[in-house]
Amino acid sequence: MSNNQNILQGLGLVEELDEQAGETITGGYEVFTVTNKTKYDISYFVDGKLSKVEKPGQGLVWTTSKGGIIKFDTDSRDKYVQYKSYNLADGKKYEFKDNKKTTGNPYDIDLYSVG
Repeated sequence: MSNNQNILQGLGLVEELDEQAGETITGGYEVFTVTNKTKYDISYFVDGKLSKVEKPGQGLVWTTSKGGIIKFDTDSRDKYVQYKSYNLADGKKYEFKDNKKTTGNPYDIDLYSVG
């Protein structure tokens, strides 16, 4: 446990810091890969930074010290916007894929952990 966590707990401010807050205090970095396995162009945000548009089959390796929060539109159509966010884990690989769980919407995509 870091000295900062001990101080905060000693002051009674928090019971336990979550993983993201701990990384911010200790200055840790996360590295993860995001790949587009859909048939659509996808743009998304990581920690508020807009990605370049990923074509089908393209991927990016991200390095961040700001938590690793990804935000993307789950509907690949231009006129429909429904954002979803995930906190991505260090060292993991993720893929955008068609979301087969949503019947009746062939444009629905989601992000899946693949390793």
